Amino acid sequence: MFNSLLSGTTTPNSGRASPPASEMPIDNDHVAVARPAPRRRRIVVAMTGATGAMLGIKVLIALRRLNVETHLVMSKWAEATIKYETDYHPSNVRALADYVHNINDMAAPVSSGSFRADGMIVVPCSMKTLAAIHSGFCDDLISRTADVMLKERRRLVLVARETPLSEIHLRNMLEVTRAGAVIFPPVPAFYIKAGSIEDLIDQSVGRMLDLFDLDTGDFERWNGWEK
Repeated sequence: MFNSLLSGTTTPNSGRASPPASEMPIDNDHVAVARPAPRRRRIVVAMTGATGAMLGIKVLIALRRLNVETHLVMSKWAEATIKYETDYHPSNVRALADYVHNINDMAAPVSSGSFRADGMIVVPCSMKTLAAIHSGFCDDLISRTADVMLKERRRLVLVARETPLSEIHLRNMLEVTRAGAVIFPPVPAFYIKAGSIEDLIDQSVGRMLDLFDLDTGDFERWNGWEK
């Protein structure tokens, strides 16, 4: 089981019992027919070369724990940042995803609107990628998939990592927001009185996944002033 988790592979649950006939829908000839199994939720995770690689890694870990199917796309600079900022190797990060797509594979399933995805998160999102999404310049799989999310009116979250922000950055953020995306700067919440950087990361990741109606349960939510 542990090896299958590391490899990013999935195995069918062949031991699950079929529902009793009394719970199956009945067709016009009064013959019991089995309901199709519900599809797992499916989210595309893209990682660019902006600082904050651990945010993307933590998102993948949380989605795996929540049994959400993940499709990962990483840029070459994301791989470089992973090696520089973390103790992970890009191969370890790929193993956290159910499926991995090459950033240059413009024929990957996620490049089409007919591929049923529940949303996409770009974490971290560089200003280059933000600009490409804003302009609709789909020269790689990350910007193309983000373009698909916008045209299909699906959730697109951009975890923008830059400071300070120029007018160009702000204009790009405003325009993609008007197009339907959500800009999520990973701003630390000091009210949680974090004991470590990991606590701050967990809070940010939890709030990111709130936008997909997913609850990580990894951080303390605000409940008013504590006495």
